[in-house]
Amino acid sequence: MKFSYNQIAGQNAERLAAMSDGIFAVAMTLLLLELRVPARDLVHSEADLRRALTALSPQFLVYVVSFITLGIFWVGQQTQLNHLARPDRELTWIHLTFLFAVTLMPFSTRLLIEFLAYRTALLAYWANILALGVVLYASWGHATKAGLVKEDIPANVPPAICRRILIGQSLYAFGALLCVFNTYWSIAFIVLVQLNYAIGLRFRKKRA
Repeated sequence: MKFSYNQIAGQNAERLAAMSDGIFAVAMTLLLLELRVPARDLVHSEADLRRALTALSPQFLVYVVSFITLGIFWVGQQTQLNHLARPDRELTWIHLTFLFAVTLMPFSTRLLIEFLAYRTALLAYWANILALGVVLYASWGHATKAGLVKEDIPANVPPAICRRILIGQSLYAFGALLCVFNTYWSIAFIVLVQLNYAIGLRFRKKRA
């Protein structure tokens, strides 16, 4: 019985997860390189240093937001991979597209840091987040339709994964729309969304 190359390519979920871990680690590290230490020739006292560090606070905030963003999407991707019985060639390339969007995050972060008050920079940053969400949603859709998920997966898991992505992207979209009024409002709302996904659900679980 003959098999085509496409039928046997890209079927190792462990290698895909390992590659993803490496790319996420590099992207998260590159985010830190976008922060700049205050210029030495501009600091002549403790007060000067405090003012310089205060001036860096918006940049640090964007760095934190981007780091949490990548963390959230890393968890999302790993959740999907953990429920796969096996990938196929199409799913592997979908995840490679997802990782391409991950590698863009340092650039969109730097763009937002440099042009924090500009709507175009904020929308470019949001477009990066949108791309991550759309591709991650597409990967899960393909995995479920192609029968690549584990047979013993609980029935409530697939819709829960889809629902989390859709709700998250809806909230990010609302945050992006706030830039019509003020880009800082957008960033503040996105921070709240990130905090909810990073720690909010954990707090609710503890109270339950």
